[in-house]
Amino acid sequence: MRNDAVLMNHERIHLRQQQELLVVPFYVLYALEWGVRSVLYLNTYKGYKNISFEREAYENEKNLDYYKNRRPFRFIKYLWR
Repeated sequence: MRNDAVLMNHERIHLRQQQELLVVPFYVLYALEWGVRSVLYLNTYKGYKNISFEREAYENEKNLDYYKNRRPFRFIKYLWR
């Protein structure tokens, strides 16, 4: 289980993503990407783990300074990885 600071940092990264996309578009894109990736991987959990928003958050959740230093729209980098 992750500790509280790491979990909070993960969620802060999501909050920043939501702010950049004005909340509703974030959830629309999140759902669309989850659907596409779930079909590609033939597995909903693998689809979830490979959403660009989640990949950014999971990869950087232990870096407690990432949220402060993160460049805008950084999740785009994770679309093709």
